[in-house]
Amino acid sequence: MSTSLTTCEWKKVFYEKMEVAKPSDSWELIIDPNLKPNELAPGWKQYLEQHASGRFHCSWCWHTWQSAHVVILFHMHLDRTQRMGSVRMRIFKQLCYECGTARIDESSMLEENIENLVDNLITSLREQCYDEDGGQYRIHVASRPDSGQHRSEFCEACNEGIVHWKPSEKLLEEEATYAFSGVSKPRAQECSRYNFFSLRWCLFWASLCLLIVYLQVSFRGSAFL
Repeated sequence: MSTSLTTCEWKKVFYEKMEVAKPSDSWELIIDPNLKPNELAPGWKQYLEQHASGRFHCSWCWHTWQSAHVVILFHMHLDRTQRMGSVRMRIFKQLCYECGTARIDESSMLEENIENLVDNLITSLREQCYDEDGGQYRIHVASRPDSGQHRSEFCEACNEGIVHWKPSEKLLEEEATYAFSGVSKPRAQECSRYNFFSLRWCLFWASLCLLIVYLQVSFRGSAFL
């Protein structure tokens, strides 16, 4: 799913759900890539989703990866007199660890995940902007067990000082075991560096095939001389 489609889906789900939750008020959703945590104008409120699930795609080497630690920042404001509200949203990005490019790629999310996240947003909005009991928050979309260590050096949110990832007890036990035994822990991500479908490996195998063809043609040509 492309970024533009994801943005349209966010707005579609938000407007539909707000029409049901607050039909008398008019709300808008604005994507703001420059939004900063805890930097709020007077009257604005903040909600931070710290464990959303999203899929990232690198447009340089075509590598894709799933992350259970996508951070989404929301700033909310309601003008009670005009009965108009505004939500500004920023989805923090991640660097591609496969090719090491400096480009930070955006994530795409399934429609089901977006609906759950919007439900959480509306719950926070009702609590902070309307002073209502918003009800229970949905369980984090990324509720599955950790599959590996979050690589904070590639995370835009971590680089901006947002502490949103904590290793599970199982991972902490594994780290302690390897540290005590003195054996370096293998990293699953290391294997991905040798992914045969990455750009540099495709170029390598293509060059090798061309070299083989060239040698065969040269050998046959010399045989007829």
